[in-house]
Amino acid sequence: MKNYIETKILPLYDNNDSGHGIEHIRYVTERCMRFAEQFEKINTDMLYAIAAFHDIAHHIDKKNHETLSAKMFYENEDMKAFFSEGERLIIKEAIEDHRASANHEPRSDYGKIISSADRSTDVDDFLRRTHAYTLKHQPDCTVDEMIERAYLHTKEKYGSEGYAKHYVEDEEYNEFREKINLLLSDKNLFIRSYTLINKNEK
Repeated sequence: MKNYIETKILPLYDNNDSGHGIEHIRYVTERCMRFAEQFEKINTDMLYAIAAFHDIAHHIDKKNHETLSAKMFYENEDMKAFFSEGERLIIKEAIEDHRASANHEPRSDYGKIISSADRSTDVDDFLRRTHAYTLKHQPDCTVDEMIERAYLHTKEKYGSEGYAKHYVEDEEYNEFREKINLLLSDKNLFIRSYTLINKNEK
């Protein structure tokens, strides 16, 4: 199963922007495996498949990528040979539930793990990924517009009233939230940090 995913699925992430590319998938996969230790009876093969498919449709439709990614997994004929129907339904639901802006709690421990693993823990990396997304999807933005978009997105997602939720013990994430909220408390500091990190881009 892992060899199939490595050779047939992961290369498809070249279609995504760099913020949702293969490095992001490997980051999320590693965190999933660590968080699995906090739960009982987690099938790590199922978790690996969830991590591998969770953003695969991001380049097709960012706003609905979780639904499309789940559909791509569920309709993949090769995956049917690796998992039972019940397992495939759990995987499908976990992929659907992973998005930070989802208005409901994940339906399974698998969903809680992937949702938590998908959160940023490095401020510089988060600002690079945000910039990479804008470059790909809104390339006509001015630098000032990019920075304003990044600030508002960061505040909406990770601010004191942000929609990003977390379901596991994760000290790295707690430290990230402290750092990101420090930037949000001083917009000039945010602008300087964003500009310095992305200075070699548009």
